This record gives sequence, structure tokens and C-alpha cells, in this order.
Amino acid sequence: MPNTLTPPSRRSVRGLRASLAAAAVAVPLAVGAVPAQAADNPYERGPAPTTASVEATRGSFAVSQTSVSSYSATGFGGGTIYYPTTTTAGTFGAVVIAPGYTATQSSMSWYGPRLASQGFVVFTIDTNSRYDQPSSRGDQLRAALTYLTTRSTVRARIDATRLAVMGHSMGGGGTLEAVKDDPSIKAAIPLTPWNTDKTWPEISTPTLIIGAQDDSTAPVASHSEPFYGSIPTATDKVYLELRGASHFAPNSSNTTIAKYSISWLKRYVDNDTRYTQFLCPAPTTTVAISEYRSTNCS
Repeated sequence: MPNTLTPPSRRSVRGLRASLAAAAVAVPLAVGAVPAQAADNPYERGPAPTTASVEATRGSFAVSQTSVSSYSATGFGGGTIYYPTTTTAGTFGAVVIAPGYTATQSSMSWYGPRLASQGFVVFTIDTNSRYDQPSSRGDQLRAALTYLTTRSTVRARIDATRLAVMGHSMGGGGTLEAVKDDPSIKAAIPLTPWNTDKTWPEISTPTLIIGAQDDSTAPVASHSEPFYGSIPTATDKVYLELRGASHFAPNSSNTTIAKYSISWLKRYVDNDTRYTQFLCPAPTTTVAISEYRSTNCS
């Protein structure tokens, strides 16, 4: 009579095949979780933001600072670097900030700890001369970025692919010059900017222009507004006008400037969409804001 029972060895083979098939099903499920993790933004730094956190005078990171002598600087006049002290949060984006005509880095010093405590390396610089024009200040902003990422004592803390520039008055005009010349810069924030060049069709860097309603040095009608209007609509851009403010509003601690600057840097340097809520939808005019225009809230 023929043996109709499956030999034990054959049962073992079938069991092995069944186990392998189950594993083959299980592996894709396990791997399927990886894209979800990969989709998380690796550049996020700090806890989920709130209105209170972006308006606070200090963020969640402890901050240290170090001075850069004019003798060790190349292409600019030295300055002060502010940076998060942590060594476990990964690298950070960085921003260089230039002062205005006849001013020094001290006029921009309040940005250092405020922005650094939100998770950026911040370099407030002196220019080669207090009388340097915007084109020169743009070159110096870019020279300071190079120094920051290649020679500074904090270079290992910086992601050299995620850089930004800011500046006040002629430093703001220099900010526009810098991103015109180097479109790899991730974000620009000209503060009550001044420049004889009124058109910027070359700019592709996301740009937040902050003007002042009562600016008599760089009136918004002949500076900030035409600058904003000339940047291509394909470029993410915002024009924010400070209600009742003068040309020198950016030289002292200002919650509105800080809130929108932090949000802009987080969104475009860190690619952190958690901060979009503070930029879009465009806010209605407030006690602090007389006008707000945007192309990035569509």
C-alpha cells in the first residue's frame, strides 16, 4: 500500500517555506515605517512652537558667544558669534547680520542671543568701514558666511548648506546684494533697507522685507515697497510694515521683528513647516503692523 503520509523532512521544508513567506510579508511592514520617519524634517530644532515661544525674549537653547577680531577676519570687520551650547542636537543653520551706515555690530547685538536661543548660529558683524555702501556690505556678508563655516571656532556646529543673511539700512540693502550674487543662500531679511538699486528681478531666495511706516531715511515708498515689488512673484516673499515705526526700529529689541524673523528663518533655513502658522495666512493689520503682503500664503 502506497505511503500517503508526508515524510517529516518534507513537512520541515514546507514549514520553513511558510516561515519565510510570513517573514517576507512582515519585512515590508517593518520597512514601511522607515519612509514615515524619513519624511520627518531632520532640521527641526527645539519644541513645537507657540505664539508665546516665538515672541519670547529667549528660546529653548542655552547660548554662548565668542568674539572675532578684525585682525582674524578676512573681507569684513570682525564681529560676535552667538551659538547654542548643546552638542547633542545636531548642526544648526546660521545667519550673518550686518549693521547700517555709520553703525557697528552693537546696533544689531540684540538679535544674537534671541535668534541663537531659537536654534541658530548668529554672527553680528562689523563692516570694513562704517561708510561702506550696500554692494560692499553684501560682499562682506558673504565673506562672513565663509569665515563662519570654514574658519570659525564653531564651524563644526553649522550646516554650511543652510545659511541666511540679515541687515539694517545699508546692511539691508547689502542683504539684497548678497542673495542676488549667491542664490544658494536660503533666506534673506532686509530690515528697513536702503539701496540706490530699486529692482531685484535676480532674487530667488525667500525674502522677508521689514519696512517702517514713518521711515524718513529710507521711505518705504522709494525703498522697501519697490524692492518687494521687483522680486519675482515666483520667489517666496513677504513685505511687513511696522506701524508708526522709524528707520531705526530694528536697532532695539522688537517683538514683531523677532517673531517674523524667527519664523522666516525656521521656515526657510530649517525647512520647518511648524512655523508656517505665524506667516500664513497673512495677518490683518494690527497695532504693530500697518501692512503685510505675501506671495507664500497662496
